[in-house]
Amino acid sequence: MGNKLPYTPNGKIRQALRVLWLRSRERSQALKNTNYCCAYCGIKQSKAKGKEVNLDVHHIDGIDWDGLCDLIRNRLLQTADRLTPICKDCHVKQHSVDKL
Repeated sequence: MGNKLPYTPNGKIRQALRVLWLRSRERSQALKNTNYCCAYCGIKQSKAKGKEVNLDVHHIDGIDWDGLCDLIRNRLLQTADRLTPICKDCHVKQHSVDKL
């Protein structure tokens, strides 16, 4: 048996967030807004063999990876003692009770 951690490591959370980011509408719109060109030098993204140019999409305000991982861990990936398996119908009922 391996040395599995009892919680999801931050690296796994970051990896999942990266996939979400790469597929996001926000990222796609940012690329479209510059016509797939670098906002600084104007070079155009290209997949042409030998002339490949890939564009990154920069977060002007940066990314607080530790803060994001903490938020996800505290609100979504809670410890097992804070999670209760219930059927879908009871889950819907529970959330309707929570809103009262």
